[in-house]
Formats: sequence, structure tokens, C-alpha cells
Amino acid sequence: MRKISKKNKDKVQKVNFKKGKMSVLQRIRLIAIVVAVVLLIGGAFLFIEGFKVRNVKVEGSTHYTAQQIQDMVIVDKLSTNSLYLKLKYKNKKIENIPFVEHMDVQIEDRNTVKIVVYEKAIAGYVTYLENKMYFDKDGIVVESSKEFVPGIPEISGLEFDHVILHEPLPVEDVRIFKEILSLTQLLNKNSLVADKIYFDHFGDITLYFGDIRVSLGDGEYLDERVTHLAAILNKAKPMQLKGKLHMETFTVSNPKTTFEMDE
Repeated sequence: MRKISKKNKDKVQKVNFKKGKMSVLQRIRLIAIVVAVVLLIGGAFLFIEGFKVRNVKVEGSTHYTAQQIQDMVIVDKLSTNSLYLKLKYKNKKIENIPFVEHMDVQIEDRNTVKIVVYEKAIAGYVTYLENKMYFDKDGIVVESSKEFVPGIPEISGLEFDHVILHEPLPVEDVRIFKEILSLTQLLNKNSLVADKIYFDHFGDITLYFGDIRVSLGDGEYLDERVTHLAAILNKAKPMQLKGKLHMETFTVSNPKTTFEMDE
């Protein structure tokens, strides 16, 4: 058997001692890693649960339900975190949604977000190639859709040979859009929703409310006529009348109207 000298024994002991010292360092590193992982998991859990969106408020939407708006904003699992939403939509507006100008996401607290919807100002729509072309107060086509939006009237009688999205309707007299806006605002003011507004070649206006047609004339005394019209329709609708209401000559000083029944 080979003998180990005292000098070599000292070397072996030193090596064994060093090996033991490295083992202690490894244990320390392992403990540190475990602690870090636990803290990371705990932090992740706090991030996920502590900032989880539990309440969503929606303001300003008439074309979409609150749930539909929520689904447009919270599109994935990450979006259910209010802190993530705050970072995602910081200085950024949600766009390219039909009938919506933009939406802002506001964080009220770590579990509550508020979505504020700013809708496009729609004056009416025209039908073109089986699509509904919705336009704003300036006559600019803001949306093309097959969807019917309640509360927005169809405008007929306008003459044009083409329609381009995000451009004005190519009508001969653009002043018609100001007249349309004034009329729709008057209708809204009096809680009236027309199915259709028709302009003939002479500029005379006819409103359609189900089976009742209302002739308003050339646009004079619109405020007086529409205000009086609201009271008439409230009486006529329960009677299920069908026909044409003539208000072409109606004024405050001459409040005469006639109703022509359909045969």
C-alpha cells in the first residue's frame, strides 16, 4: 500500500475543507433562489389578484351596450389587470370602432376602471349599394354598414352618383346638411324619432313615422311645426292612424293642420 506523506495529507485535508466550504455556498445560493422564487410568485399573485379588474363603468355609449364596450377594451387575460390597462392605454386612444370617435380608459382604483366613449356625431344615413352610409353634420361619410342603428333616420331624395368613405356626400348643394342637422336636433329636442326624412326637388320635407307621413313644407317655421307635431303624434299613434299629416302652412298665428287618411 502506498503511503501518503504528511505534506500530501495536508493537501488532501485542504482540498476536503474547500469542498465542504463550496457545499455551504451552494446551500446558501439554493436558499436564496428559493426565497426569490417565493417572493416572485407572491409578487405575481399580488399583481394578478390585487389589481384585478372587478368593476367596469361605461359612459357615453348609445350604440353599444356596456358589455360590448368592455369586450372591446378588455381583450385578453392581461387586460383584466388594472395596472396593465393603465400602462397599455396611457396617452393612447382606442380608435377604429364603428360609430365611435375614440374611447378613454380611466383607472378609478386598483379594481375599478371607467371607459369613457366619445361617439361620432351622426346626422343620418343614405342607402348606397345595399349599404347604409352614415354621415355626420358636415355630410362626411363616417361609416359604411349593413347594420341599422336605432334613432338615426334614413335621408332620401339626395342626388349623388358615388359615395367615398371619410369624404363628403357629393350633393349639389351642401347647405342641405345644415338643414338636416337642424331638423334632427329639433326632433331629438322634442323626443321624436323619424324613420325617414325625405327631401323632394323643391326642398319640401316629409317625415316618416311608421304609417304616418308628415309634410312640413319648405323648411320654414320648422321649430314651431316640429314642436306642435310632437303633440299631434302623441294623440295619433294610439289611434293607429295611417295617412299623411299636412303641416305645410302651419304657423303659430295659423295653427291649421289636416290629416289625409290612406284608403
